[in-house]
Amino acid sequence: MRIALVHDYLVQHGGAERVLECFAEIFPLAPIYTLIYDKKLMHGVFQDRDIRTSFLQKIPFIKNRHRIFPQLMPMAIEQFDFSAYDIVLSDSSSYAKGIVAGPETLHLCYMHTPMRYAWDDCQKYTSDFYFPDIVKKTVPFFMNYIRFWDKISVERVDKLIANSNFVAKRIRKYYHKESLVIHPPVDVKKFHIGKKQDNYFLMVGRLIAYKRFDIAVHAFNELGLPLKIIGRGPELKRLKKIAKPNIEFLGRVPDDKLADYYAGCQAFIFPQEEDFGIVAIEAMASGRPLIAYRGGDIVEHMEEGKTGIFFENQTSDDIIAAVRKFSSKNYNPEYIRKSVLSFDKEIFKKKIKNYVEKELAEHLKIRNDNN
Repeated sequence: MRIALVHDYLVQHGGAERVLECFAEIFPLAPIYTLIYDKKLMHGVFQDRDIRTSFLQKIPFIKNRHRIFPQLMPMAIEQFDFSAYDIVLSDSSSYAKGIVAGPETLHLCYMHTPMRYAWDDCQKYTSDFYFPDIVKKTVPFFMNYIRFWDKISVERVDKLIANSNFVAKRIRKYYHKESLVIHPPVDVKKFHIGKKQDNYFLMVGRLIAYKRFDIAVHAFNELGLPLKIIGRGPELKRLKKIAKPNIEFLGRVPDDKLADYYAGCQAFIFPQEEDFGIVAIEAMASGRPLIAYRGGDIVEHMEEGKTGIFFENQTSDDIIAAVRKFSSKNYNPEYIRKSVLSFDKEIFKKKIKNYVEKELAEHLKIRNDNN
């Protein structure tokens, strides 16, 4: 099997990159094609792999400013040549799905989400990432082109895999295509149930606007309860400025320490709408209940009253009410952990491997029958 992997960008290590790590483990000889790669920002992940980048790699400062060049991304992703491969497996939330592969090459795409800033609120996107004013003003002029390219590019994909039912619905709405749902991997073995809990609540993730750390900070400012926040991002400075002393920012922590923080918290605060909330599943793998916004993918995986409680609106008042209603005595850590064991990394790898092999066998059979 001659296979290539394709990823949007390798400039941060998040949920999408964990999916790519699994792909790379399943197919250890496959090269990885990506628009931009920053070895330093990836903290050594993929450093031993064959990474092939686009011409964008040569543009100064683009590794930290890639979001202000969306008009160049389609051209860059289309430059790669996949004629030597039987199959390409891409994982994409923006441009990786847009590769050009010939009729002899099967293209399977694992979709994290349809391109959010094309189909949701592009003005909100530019605001969330603190784009310069001149960039904000030019966004509407090229966004129609991006939407048109996005719609056309998804037609090049032979089969789509969605990372959740929530994303499958978005794929159906924006692309009018069906997809198979395979949830992303969570390395549940890394997480454990704590012997006892401390009195703090916990949040984990990249500090960006749509994840709504701000409303949790405002809520805990009023509650006066301890809140620990693990992660970094463009919102850090603003959040620190508005936070009271009961809120602690821990930055990036090692995996073993992260597992301990999960295991020791009263509950995990999850105020965002996510396509798939990996950090929420990690908290549950640690036996901890969620206090979560009723939106996005987490609705599929959380049982009200058994693995956590929902709040209805993304406001600090709703979080305050939910925290006051919450009591850790109402939750069974063993039950919570057991509810997410199906997301195990090895189960994910087996599903992907079986699917790829099945689809390739069918593709080769059709190709041989037509020759």
